[in-house]
This record gives sequence, structure tokens and C-alpha cells, in this order.
Amino acid sequence: MGATAQLIAAAHPDLVLPLGDEQYQSATLDAFRASYAKTWGRFLAITRPAPGNHEYVTPHASGYFGYFGARAGDATKGYYSFDRGRWHFIAINANCGEVGGCASGSPEELWLKSDLARQAGKCILTYWHQPRFSSGPHHSDPTYEPFWQDLYAAHADIVLNGHDHDYERFAPQDPSGAASSRGIREFVVGTGGRSHYIFTKVEPNSEARNATTFGVLVLHLWNDRYDWTFKGEPGKTFTDSGSARCHAVSR
Repeated sequence: MGATAQLIAAAHPDLVLPLGDEQYQSATLDAFRASYAKTWGRFLAITRPAPGNHEYVTPHASGYFGYFGARAGDATKGYYSFDRGRWHFIAINANCGEVGGCASGSPEELWLKSDLARQAGKCILTYWHQPRFSSGPHHSDPTYEPFWQDLYAAHADIVLNGHDHDYERFAPQDPSGAASSRGIREFVVGTGGRSHYIFTKVEPNSEARNATTFGVLVLHLWNDRYDWTFKGEPGKTFTDSGSARCHAVSR
């Protein structure tokens, strides 16, 4: 956590998006203050988090919401959205049992669909903890296909996930996992410092993978495109970078 916090500091970000499981094992408020606050907590003022499954080991994720406060959204929901320039950001709570489900017609899915309907002309980045697609041991999870269907229909650009302790980048895909030029590019970035997992079954459209390097994903979001670079811990050589146009501009 300390090494990856240093990588964040070196990037001089305007915004930090932790992707869940911010504090192991059970994320009590005391645990956040004793550990997270001393590393990634230095960026609290510019942090907009999403909750992971470990946050809910503490009932109602009370430690998570107590630590992040209003930055984490309504504590009964854990999902919210906001704008920065031309980009619209959506934080999803993928702990479905805690928020009335993630299926089509669930409160969160209906909120997402309504939120997306108001974002014409914007580039869209969405983030949550458990990935829809992954070559790691947690595997691809169709639970989150309704979110992808809504995001795909709205021409969203990026989905960020964690959960599997590795780094993986996918080519743009549709909700079923078929490659699509108008699809969503997913990054799994579970490399914040806890441990590493191994890849078990490489999924279609997986373009870059690493399971030995702690690090952070640095995104530069422009009015018409986005650039990405994976920054690894000192002493490691793996990196990944690229650029793509925003769908709102390309259409």
C-alpha cells in the first residue's frame, strides 16, 4: 500500500478512484484509520471510492462509509455519479445483496439507466469492484451483465474493476463478451498492495495481463479521448499503455 501510494503521489492526480476492498480484512473504521489513512488516505480530499466485498464484512460497511463520508455517496446505496469536464463518472455498488440486487429492474439498475439517459454527448467512465470479465480466479461474472447492457446502450467508454488481485486489460466488448468497436474497454486493477492471484483461464479479448506487479492505473481523460498507463512498483518492468477515442466524439 505504501509503494502504490507513492506511485499515486508521483502522478499528481486530480482524482483517485479506489476500486473496492480498500481495507483488509474486515474494514472497521479503526482499521481504516490505522492503515489506509497512513497510505492512500493522503489523497482523501480527491478520492471517490467504490465499495468491495470486504467492506461489508463489517455490517452495512459502516467503517467504509464512516471513513469516506459523503465522498462514498449515500450509505444506504453506495452508488453515485458526478462530472469532471466532459467526462461523467459512475460509481457502482456491486455488492448486490446489500442494495436490493443488480438484476434488470433492481433499484440500482433503474437508477443507472436513468442516470445514463441524461449524459448525451459525454464520455463515460464507470467503476465497481467485482468484474464482469476476468481471467483471474474469480472469473467472469454475468451478474453484472445488466449494468453492461445499460452502459453499452449509452456508448460508455471505460469500466474499471478490482476483486482479482492482478492487472488485466480487455479490448472493447459488448455485454456478452464479443469484441465490438463500439464496446466498452474494461480494466481489472487489483494491484493496490494486498497480494497477487494467478490467471486461471484467459478470456477472449484479453489484451494485456500481469499477476506479479503491484501498481496503479493512470488515466489521462481528454475531451475527445483517453490515455492509459499502468505504473508498476519500483524494481518491476511490466507496464501497459495506450490511447483511444471517446465514443461520444466518434459517433
